[in-house]
Amino acid sequence: MTDLIPVTVLVVAKAPVAGLAKTRLAASIGAAAAADVAAAALLDTLDAVAATPVAERVVACTGNLDDAARAEEIRQRLASFTVVTQRGDGFAERLVNAHSDAFASSHPVLQIGMDTPQVTPALLGTCARQLLTSAAVLGMAADGGWWVLGVSAAATAACLREVPMSRSDTGALTLAALRSAGADVSLLPELADVDTIDDVESVRRACGPATRFARVAATVGV
Repeated sequence: MTDLIPVTVLVVAKAPVAGLAKTRLAASIGAAAAADVAAAALLDTLDAVAATPVAERVVACTGNLDDAARAEEIRQRLASFTVVTQRGDGFAERLVNAHSDAFASSHPVLQIGMDTPQVTPALLGTCARQLLTSAAVLGMAADGGWWVLGVSAAATAACLREVPMSRSDTGALTLAALRSAGADVSLLPELADVDTIDDVESVRRACGPATRFARVAATVGV
């Protein structure tokens, strides 16, 4: 039996509702197709987290799942996770609060989003083990943001309140904020995430051909 890594993996997610999910992608392929892409990415991400041998798995969710693409499949997948509701005004504050909620188990918290469906249990396990020997870990995204952030103490995540999100320099600003908070940060591999039509093909190639994301990307013609 595989020993569990004493880390909590936190997934910060938004219900993939047409018209609200992946709006930049929707401008190219339509709202319904973009929501289906988002749902596939979320489900593949949850599968990877579920297969990673960690102590706890938490999803901090926002939005109405009743209106989401693949709602029933998502509900079934979430049954094996602890699900909490995102709290706060603005994305940065919701991130801080999600980390606080995830620290209820007292394990270090490794947080990802739903925009990197190419993540694997092996990669997440490597990231989690790195967090055991670091005050913080950070994996940059190709667009200048970040795709994974891990902290060993809830107080460290509080620095995110001062970081502007969804910008081309969010990754660099997050790294600076963590270091200003006194954290020794270990950098993790860079990944591409999915925000626009230009991102889809590179992420599809990084996913296995049998994944939901790869299948839906082919269906919508991207």
